[in-house]
Amino acid sequence: MNVISCSINTLKGLYDISGVEVGQHFYWQIGGFQVHAQVLITSWVVIAILLGSAFIAVRNPQTIPTTGQNFFEYVLEFIRDVSKTQIGEEYGPWVPFIGTMFLFIFVSNWSGALLPWKIIELPHGELAAPTNDINTTVALALLTSVAYFYAGLSKKGLGYFSKYIQPTPILLPINILEDFTKPLSLSFRLFGNILADELVVVVLVSLVPLVVPIPVMFLGLFTSGIQALIFATLAAAYIGESMEGHH
Repeated sequence: MNVISCSINTLKGLYDISGVEVGQHFYWQIGGFQVHAQVLITSWVVIAILLGSAFIAVRNPQTIPTTGQNFFEYVLEFIRDVSKTQIGEEYGPWVPFIGTMFLFIFVSNWSGALLPWKIIELPHGELAAPTNDINTTVALALLTSVAYFYAGLSKKGLGYFSKYIQPTPILLPINILEDFTKPLSLSFRLFGNILADELVVVVLVSLVPLVVPIPVMFLGLFTSGIQALIFATLAAAYIGESMEGHH
């Protein structure tokens, strides 16, 4: 009972976290729902960039690749390598999911540093990277949880749940709690790093407008890319773990 109550409290905590707000926000009222407009606007921009890039990549493939085609093929090969390393030989069907996670987070993170969101004025709040909002990172983390549960159940059926009593039934509470802490750690890590990076740049720009913020911005770009890689790598590792049943 203690384990069940702890798990329920963890889920409630995750739900409460999705309502965390930093500063003012701009909302749309659609029917009986309050929609976080800032996140939707910036997410649509990121999705448009990704779809536009994909269209350019497949529009006119050449036998002898151009510079742009080489770049997109390198990105695809990199995502395949990450997926294969973490998932194993059955990585193929999961490349689109891992690739989508990596590219969306990568472009979202970089958009916070490279796109002039601040020049767009809103009635309340201001635009920022989608991953600068806890709602986005929680949603991505929950998608990852659904993905690794699906991976395990599709391969092993109900036998997947036997992992909770391995290597000994004594570890049942810890193994159950692990599935609730994974999305928490994924969402908090990404949200915290991106928010901290943007806050540091804003503070430095307000205090020392010239020269000093530039190295910090470049460091932020590097950190943003690393965070996207960490999230995608962990997502692939969780999927591989659920399919293989090892820890």
